[in-house]
Amino acid sequence: MPATTVHRTERLDPAVRKLAGILVLGALAPLLDSTIVSIALHTLGHDLGASTTSLQWVSTAYLLALATVVPISGWAVERYDSRHVWLGALTLFLTGSILCALAWNIGSLIAFRVLQGIGGGLLLPVLQTLVMRAAGGRSLGRLMGAITLPAMVVPILGPVLGGLIVGHLSWRWIFYVNLPVCLLALALAWRGVPKDTPSPGHHLDLTGLLLLSPGLATLVYGLSETGTARATAIPVGLVLTALFTRHALRARAPLVDLRLFKNRTFALSSLLTFLNGLALFGGMFLLPLYYQQVRGEGVIATGLLLAPQGLGSLLARATGPLTDRLGPRPVVVSGMLLCALGTLPFLFPHPGAVLLALALVVRGLGVSAANMAVMVGAYQGLDRAHIPHASTSIRIVQQLGGGVGTVVLATILAHGHGTPAFPHAFAWATAFTVVACAVGLCLPVRVASAQQRS
Repeated sequence: MPATTVHRTERLDPAVRKLAGILVLGALAPLLDSTIVSIALHTLGHDLGASTTSLQWVSTAYLLALATVVPISGWAVERYDSRHVWLGALTLFLTGSILCALAWNIGSLIAFRVLQGIGGGLLLPVLQTLVMRAAGGRSLGRLMGAITLPAMVVPILGPVLGGLIVGHLSWRWIFYVNLPVCLLALALAWRGVPKDTPSPGHHLDLTGLLLLSPGLATLVYGLSETGTARATAIPVGLVLTALFTRHALRARAPLVDLRLFKNRTFALSSLLTFLNGLALFGGMFLLPLYYQQVRGEGVIATGLLLAPQGLGSLLARATGPLTDRLGPRPVVVSGMLLCALGTLPFLFPHPGAVLLALALVVRGLGVSAANMAVMVGAYQGLDRAHIPHASTSIRIVQQLGGGVGTVVLATILAHGHGTPAFPHAFAWATAFTVVACAVGLCLPVRVASAQQRS
């Protein structure tokens, strides 16, 4: 049966807009943190006397903690008051940031990054659950424009701030910078995030937790490593994840309800989320290296040269209402085509600086517009009870897509021997977006929300 066409033209509810603003402020802290820390790793190694092997665990430990805790976010929101879960996650991240800033050696810093990762891993899926429930299926495109743009802009502009901090202040300020953001977010959330009714009888799927959390953590670890560690970790992670899948399809109340993937629109949107993760995070990995290794730019100059991509992401805000009117399919397909078009100049030798800046605007517009429209498709047609499971699934899929994209492009660069490998890597990045465009054509034209169908 053809998808139902529903035209939604109402403005976003001011109460929902206010809630989204409060929650997005809290999510800014982990988004900023991840980009700033990556810029400061060399300085951290020098000041703490850490080896390269130890230093990589500053990032890896955070990612592993994040991957481990994401699966329980849906259960936590159901079992406890979601307001308390949000405040608790923010407090954990704030505490971890303070302790990281006070770290006395590389071992203590890695341990405190784990605490940060636990808080950060809960924040984004809980944010999506809270705002989607509040919206009730209305004006999802406008809502996604409010909550996803920071996730696009901050990783692009973050390196600029990171370069300035590392260049002019102690490395400890890369963690202290989280304090004012977290404190303000906590104060606003205490007053502005409404309470809901917890379900004390909603029990934790312990078997699922013991399979999925280690499985995801092992996969993330394998994707961040090389050689024997990767060859061992990835198969183990895949086996654990497969065992969880078997368990989840049989359990009455699984940790993550995989039955959602029987919904064609949600399944296609999840695949697109994975592919968009390849394009977004793969580009975040590749573009700074291109400017530094091929064009010989410094860290701060590279951050400034990448800023046009952030401008493109800001322009993508206008596509939220367009998604509400036309549905996700045309916006996803157009966004992926723009992303591919914005990547093409990097395939050629010696493109001009102005051309590259314009290309980054187009690329930022495309990938951000596609990401917002994909999220709209993922949540359309879902009832309130399924939203926590959808938020958890989407976050897991996006994280894995980013990890795979980074690994593929890093492998291409490693086997291409320097500068000549970059056009090849950008060709693969363009291919990711073309595949995503083809998948986007399979999306329904329009899907009525659960509320609209009732």
